Amino acid sequence: METAKRTPRGTKKRDTPLTEAGIYAAALRLIDADGVETLTMRKLAAALDANPMSLYHHVPNKEALLRGVASMVGAQFRTVTQKDRPWQERIRQLAEDFRALAHRHPKLMTYSFGQPDFVQPEDPFWLALTDVLASAGVPRQEVSRIAAVICAAVFGVLIAEINGALRRWSTLPPAPGATGEGESVDADSEGDHMFYTALNAIITSVHMTELKSYMMRTN
Repeated sequence: METAKRTPRGTKKRDTPLTEAGIYAAALRLIDADGVETLTMRKLAAALDANPMSLYHHVPNKEALLRGVASMVGAQFRTVTQKDRPWQERIRQLAEDFRALAHRHPKLMTYSFGQPDFVQPEDPFWLALTDVLASAGVPRQEVSRIAAVICAAVFGVLIAEINGALRRWSTLPPAPGATGEGESVDADSEGDHMFYTALNAIITSVHMTELKSYMMRTN
C-alpha cells in the first residue's frame, strides 16, 4: 500500500491570498506575544500557513515589515479634540490617547520609538499635535521644532514607563542629607505621576514659547 506523501509545511495553497494588511496584522500578533527580536520571516510564514518566499512578494525584508506594522498601528491613533477647548487640554488629551496606544502594543512601540523615521508627516498624531501648537499661537517656523521636542519627551517617558525603568528610578534613595517633606506617591501610581509630571512640564514650556512670541509681536 502506497503511503500518501505529506505536503511540506508552508507550501500548501492558502484558502485566501496573502495581502500586506494580513501580513502586518499577523506580524503584530507575533510581536505582541514574543517581541520584535524573535520575529522572523519564516516564523511569520508559518503563522500565515504560507511559503516563506511568498512573503517577499509583499515585503522585501524584516525592516520593511516592521515599518509597515508600525505605520499600521500609528494609523490606529484616533483622538478628537474640540477646537474651542484650551490648547493645554488638547495636548494633554493627545498625549493620553497616544500613551494608551503605546500600552496596547508595548513591545512594538519600544522598538519603534528608537527608529528615527518612526514619526512621519502624514501620521495622525503628528498632524493633530502640530495643529494644536499652531492654535496655541506658536510661530509657524517653530511649530515643527517644538513638536519634535514634545515627541522626544513623551516617547522617552513612555519607553522608561514600559520597560520598568521609571518605576525603578522612582525607588532610588535621594542624596544623603536631603531634607524636606513631600507628598508620597503610591508605587502603583508612580507611572501615572511621572508621566503627568513630564506632560505638565511640556505644556509649561509651550506656554512660555507662546508668551515670548506674543511679546515679540507686540513690541
